Amino acid sequence: MTTATLRSCFCVLALFAFAATAALCRSQTNHLENYKGTPYQDAHYQGVAQQIPGRVECAYYDRGGEGVAYHDADAKNNGSGGLNPADGTYLNQFRMGEGVDISYTKFHDRIDNSPYDWVQPPENQLYVGWTEPGEWFNITVQVAHSGVYTADLLYTANRGGTISMDVNGKDATGPLAITSTFNASDPIAWRQWHHWNIMPGIIKVRLPAGKSVLTVHILTEGNMNLAYFGFKPSK
Repeated sequence: MTTATLRSCFCVLALFAFAATAALCRSQTNHLENYKGTPYQDAHYQGVAQQIPGRVECAYYDRGGEGVAYHDADAKNNGSGGLNPADGTYLNQFRMGEGVDISYTKFHDRIDNSPYDWVQPPENQLYVGWTEPGEWFNITVQVAHSGVYTADLLYTANRGGTISMDVNGKDATGPLAITSTFNASDPIAWRQWHHWNIMPGIIKVRLPAGKSVLTVHILTEGNMNLAYFGFKPSK
């Protein structure tokens, strides 16, 4: 193959790459323009896009309701107002009227701070739980600088499972295996759903500067508790 032919091939490949990148950018821009969800807001939370780098809290998924900001297997919140009685307190009633199931870490009776944790979570940490395959939720974020970011995940998973993450409507990670937090040493069966762990660097995504919408998908197994993703620039 001649040098001229090689140059021609490289030019064609570069054009294809440019066209693909341009198409992806247009697709992501269209997704943001058409998206009807908004960052979560209440009297205790300021309602701006969650910041990257930083901790992205799953329980502060977007407002907009079923089919816009999230999809849940049923309309009942099995945590807020269910497991946690509707007693007028902020944590027990957090987003009680929405389908995404939410609870928070409790340190009484060694529920979430037992010696069988892999890591101890913060007390009163809100999290998305009762997850089922096919469910998803959106989180609007504000990214300080474009680039590749990794994220650690604070979670529990009695049976393991897989999740994935979209960026602006496009799959950015493929299936991600979640390590089970089952601990056979714990004599209390129900506490298998409360053994907390951190998976370092489970997410690795390229993010544009400015506003983006992240979509967390539950792919297999479910019954995971997802607390937060800690994003930082990739080294």
